[in-house]
Amino acid sequence: MPSSTIRFLELLEREAAPVEFEGPLVQARSRGAGPDEIAELEEAKLAALRVRALLERRRRREAELSGLYDTAGDLAGLRDLDAVLHAIVHRARNLLGTDIAYLTMSDDAAGDVYMRVTDGSVSAKFQRLRLPLGAGLGGLVAQTGTPYATANYPEDRRFHHTGEIDAGVGEEGLVAILGVPLRLGSRVIGVLYAANRSERPFAREEVSLLVSLAAHAAVAIDTARLLGETQTALTELSAAHTKISAHSASVERAAAAHDRMTALVLRGGGVEEVAAAVTDVLGGRLVVLDSDGRTLAAVGGDLPSGGLAHAGGFPTSATITDGAFARVAPAEAVASALAPDGAVLLPDAAVVAEALAVSRADGRAVRRGGLWFAAVVAGAENLGALVWRPRDDTGHADQQILERAALVTALLLLFRRTVAEAEGRVRGELLDDLIARPVRDPESLRARARRLNVDLSRPHVLVCVDDAAAVSGPARQRAVSWAHTFAGTHAGLAATRDGRVVLMVPGTDAGALARSVARELGRVLGRPVTAGAAGPAADPAGLATAFKEADHCATALAALGRVGDGASTAELGFVGLLLGAVREGGDPDVTRFLRDTIGSVVDYDTRRGTTLVKTLECYFGTGGSLARAAEQLHVHVNTVTQRLDRVAQLLGADWQRPDRALEVQLALRLHRLGTNAEQLSD
Repeated sequence: MPSSTIRFLELLEREAAPVEFEGPLVQARSRGAGPDEIAELEEAKLAALRVRALLERRRRREAELSGLYDTAGDLAGLRDLDAVLHAIVHRARNLLGTDIAYLTMSDDAAGDVYMRVTDGSVSAKFQRLRLPLGAGLGGLVAQTGTPYATANYPEDRRFHHTGEIDAGVGEEGLVAILGVPLRLGSRVIGVLYAANRSERPFAREEVSLLVSLAAHAAVAIDTARLLGETQTALTELSAAHTKISAHSASVERAAAAHDRMTALVLRGGGVEEVAAAVTDVLGGRLVVLDSDGRTLAAVGGDLPSGGLAHAGGFPTSATITDGAFARVAPAEAVASALAPDGAVLLPDAAVVAEALAVSRADGRAVRRGGLWFAAVVAGAENLGALVWRPRDDTGHADQQILERAALVTALLLLFRRTVAEAEGRVRGELLDDLIARPVRDPESLRARARRLNVDLSRPHVLVCVDDAAAVSGPARQRAVSWAHTFAGTHAGLAATRDGRVVLMVPGTDAGALARSVARELGRVLGRPVTAGAAGPAADPAGLATAFKEADHCATALAALGRVGDGASTAELGFVGLLLGAVREGGDPDVTRFLRDTIGSVVDYDTRRGTTLVKTLECYFGTGGSLARAAEQLHVHVNTVTQRLDRVAQLLGADWQRPDRALEVQLALRLHRLGTNAEQLSD
């Protein structure tokens, strides 16, 4: 092998620069080689350069293939679209040896392309550039889907130049630009660029390489879109599965609650058991109120045994009338039952009334603040309400369970009322027989009473309610139902007679019982109620008389303007009895009135021969003047004072109180009339 050939092979081996291949020719000429040797060396040099160019192309192709392989590997492990696009743009810049590479995406809504990723850019204006379709090199590529290259973009008139595009390109200092489309099928979704800040042409191999990278970029974008859609679909599917599971659980809970409440009704369970079943299923705390605002059941958490009520009702008045609380107890009173820690949870009275009205009208439970309200209704009749405080957020199924509980509660209350009405009729018939006709068979009445757990051997008080509205119209049922409940609770009887509610209750304090009835029934009806009482009556025969006296007492209270009050015949005195008897067409009991009022003074005079009665007449006759009374009696003032002190001992220290003084004067007048009548008859 000629030595010249070996020299060129050595240059190829060490990848010498093209200029070094001139070395053997220069040496040959310097030593005076002949033309044949020079021609041979020239031929060998050209062959070596061709081999060198081939090797260079193969190295570049290997680098390109390696870059494409790495890009494909990035796509295979795609996690972040931006990271993959940055890698593609960075490889395009390195493989093509350009100053900058960048990628734009098509905006179908705006009808242009916008800058997505850059590598090597230094201009903020360029990085925010948007190219209308057909404008500039990139706009033309996006519009036609064809690669375009230019060695000198500012001077190339093939492109539609705009001020904004040229300003951005100029600020970045770009001269040579190559752009290829990013295709998905027949649709162009963007453009991939390689650019130089100096003039240079782009070979076909470079265009082909950038097209391959653009194809990878398009695949990355489409894969990311598909992955995003898949992830969204999976998320929606997971959410749907969660929702379906929750709905299925809610349906199962609702079915279990329905089955449990149905079983309770069938086996004769009560409101308390229904409330317990609801709280077992829903949790939280539940209070069941009747139509009068009294607590029927309070279940869940640390609820106090007293529930919402005190002594059978709210501390103030709390009546549900026409679907809403007419007068609602203080919010703290209810909150103390719903939240033992003292947190005030109940809205004000107007909100409660509105919530119950809406619930009754719509037949649905409604939420106000942290509480749910469900009206308990039967047709147009209001029977009460459920008040529920949940522990957690509630769903539609929970609301339906509460509404079903309100329906079941309505059925139970109607059934309870029907039973109570049937029992009330039996008890009312017994009371009517005791007060309406002469007692002919006391033992039979006692036997009937024993079957109703009423002991007629005990003293009883009779109470008459003077309220015509209580036994007519919508209030009738509430008044009669309350009377039967009250009497039954106290082992007594109740009935309606002559337009009045009548109660017979064991006891001896007629006045206290009358005031209690007036207060509690007035709260139930939402208006003042007047109650008169008499007794006690110690046997069946005395009940009819006690009823008449109680009836007269109720009439007298109304005549005296004491509407909404309660009192006994003994507390009213003769004035009340007189008014009641006149209105009823009866005769007042004068003898008893005299005995109760001044009987002790008359007896004292009779036993000791004193003149206390006469002293009282002179004292009242002179307008309470001690001096004038002494003058009429012909005694000293001190004597009058001493006699009046004795009267105070006999009648009580309050005998000069205006109402007592009036009764004493009336009794003195009646006593005088009676004495004169006896003298005339003699």
